[in-house]
Amino acid sequence: MRRTKIIATLGPATDDPATLRRLIEAGVDVVRVNFSHGDAADRERRVRMVREAAAATGSYTALLGDLQGPKIRIRRFREGAVTLVDGQDFFLDAELPGDAGTSEGVGVAYPELAQDLGPGDVLLLDDGFIVLRVRAVVGSRIDCTVVQGGRLSNQKGINRQGGGLSAPALTDKDREDLRWAAAHDFDWIAVSFVRRPEDLNEARDIYRAAGGQGHIVAKIERAEAIANLDGIISAADAVMVARGDLGVETGYAGLTGLQKKILKLTRQRHKVAITATQMMESMIKSQVPTRAEVSDVANAVMDGTDAVMLSAETAVGEYPVRAVAAMAEVCLGAEAYYSTLGRPSHRNEDRFERVDEAIAMAVMYTANHLPVTAIIALTESGSTPLWMSRIRSDIPIFAFTRHERTRRRVVLYRGVYPVPFDVTGTDSQHVYGEVFRVLLDRGHVREGDYVILTKGELSGVAGRTNSLKILRVTRP
Repeated sequence: MRRTKIIATLGPATDDPATLRRLIEAGVDVVRVNFSHGDAADRERRVRMVREAAAATGSYTALLGDLQGPKIRIRRFREGAVTLVDGQDFFLDAELPGDAGTSEGVGVAYPELAQDLGPGDVLLLDDGFIVLRVRAVVGSRIDCTVVQGGRLSNQKGINRQGGGLSAPALTDKDREDLRWAAAHDFDWIAVSFVRRPEDLNEARDIYRAAGGQGHIVAKIERAEAIANLDGIISAADAVMVARGDLGVETGYAGLTGLQKKILKLTRQRHKVAITATQMMESMIKSQVPTRAEVSDVANAVMDGTDAVMLSAETAVGEYPVRAVAAMAEVCLGAEAYYSTLGRPSHRNEDRFERVDEAIAMAVMYTANHLPVTAIIALTESGSTPLWMSRIRSDIPIFAFTRHERTRRRVVLYRGVYPVPFDVTGTDSQHVYGEVFRVLLDRGHVREGDYVILTKGELSGVAGRTNSLKILRVTRP
């Protein structure tokens, strides 16, 4: 069973219901709805399609809503695009009409940009393909010299090298999108351009006030986020290494090291880790990934990421289903290689704050030193399976839960698989037999196998897991 989960972005390429079902069957665990594109009607239709496709395939596919964040972009050119030459003068001006751009200058959609800049600052446009150095700032106008030229088209993004742009993480549009997502029961919400823990707290407060029950993902894509990384991870439920803007602001040379650091810290704090951006970019047009892309995905898997994400590959690519299948194959290959290296130890220097956390860690220590075939968690909220999955064991963790939301949430956790099961409706004397029957019927265990089961003395109460049992599977 593949342990690393796959997130696929919805778009025009997935708007056919049959294609969406094939994506899920190929290995998609979570679908991403990008709030930067489309309107509410588009999102409504796609959410409905996901729910229908999940029901048709018998899966618990989760929804991740990705907030747009602040628009720090140039405006439009009269001719749609211009070609800039190294050494030429070029200006940015927030007061320039929106479609008046020429080879001499272009408007900016972020009015406060001039206040954040000074002479000598370096601006990176279009993911760093165009580089400008600021010569002077006069009012709203920013006079620059082109350091690295090329073709520049409409509405490309702007980053300041080293970070430092003051745009807040949440816009009024994001706040409205949070309320919309709450009304449509999204399982995860990704906050773009996070700078500090307070950005996540605000998003969570808005989402909860609107009735949302999902969890919050911090997208690490600003240089300032690295300086506040500990606090951001603590405030988040999950962390996404968004390597596009992060690489532009911090520099590509150090990006791999940053990715490894973020993944390690995230898992150590018992949070979910996601690796994203250009993982199989060539498959937008190609039926097979490049060898470099295969290595990129495999290294993220071996570094412990919970999930890898496809963006344009599935949203607008020519081969969305092939991209998912290729990513699933690479994940399985990397996991098989990792399992030959032995099972890792876990931290033993920290004190546990909760009983269910201590039980989870005791389970994984035991499972990694006994011939255990499966781990079973009778869970309400999914917290015990999450803590278990922080150790990269090759033993599957089955989250038996009566809650639909919990089943969808845990599909993002590495090595965790949801199973519908109402412990409150099962006589305590027959719980083990019913659990064994489900796993035997699905072929996950065989008679005589050892399994570990965790549960609470008070069935149906979240956060009360306080016992583990080592059991031998028998046919009820």
